[in-house]
Amino acid sequence: MDLARRPEREQTRVLTLRILIVEDEPKVAQALREGLESESYSAAIATTGEDGFFLANSEAFDLVILDVMLPGRSGIDILSAMRRKGMHIPVLLLTAKDTVADRVAGLDSGADDYLVKPFAFAELSARVRALVRRGKQDSPVLLEVDDLRIDLITRKARRGNRPLQLTTREYEVLEYLMRNHGQIVSREMLGRDVWLENTRHSTLDNVIDVHMARIRRKVDDGFATKLVHTVRGVGFVLAAPK
Repeated sequence: MDLARRPEREQTRVLTLRILIVEDEPKVAQALREGLESESYSAAIATTGEDGFFLANSEAFDLVILDVMLPGRSGIDILSAMRRKGMHIPVLLLTAKDTVADRVAGLDSGADDYLVKPFAFAELSARVRALVRRGKQDSPVLLEVDDLRIDLITRKARRGNRPLQLTTREYEVLEYLMRNHGQIVSREMLGRDVWLENTRHSTLDNVIDVHMARIRRKVDDGFATKLVHTVRGVGFVLAAPK
């Protein structure tokens, strides 16, 4: 597939909502992922609390499905740590315990909803939809880093008083970088989440590099403060100097 020659009209798409599943039972985790992907979500799996906390910190997700009983740090511990860090992503707790005390502990730790095992996937799906809608309502309309601003409604970007003339794909990449500002974004992440390609290959890496070069020129040329940076051998980061 020649990605470099893909028509622009085929690049216009809505980014898939991403869900992180933190569940140590492989069959349950896989069933959840398959069910969510059948409903057009993108799902990632972590099998320990530590791995889940790392992914939630390093990548952008729209929702976390978090099991309470995990090896190492419990789901409650992970949830509490997320909230202490100011992470407001919606979290749906899964647990085998159904006492009032357990539900109160989960909600007091910052859970947005609570589902007791075993459950029907249809119920989980309905709760996911409700939490995603709620998260959208709470989401900002504008993304800002230093004097760079994106309007998520109009899909327009500005640097200071200068409008940025971006292609559809350049806008999607810039939005992704801004949602992850201050964090390194790898080529693999861009390929998976923006280009929706599950397999990394040199052709796609070249296409990503070309887009990043164009975005860097449009965002940074003429400005003393550079916001788009390359981390050699790792990826890219959008950040204002401290």
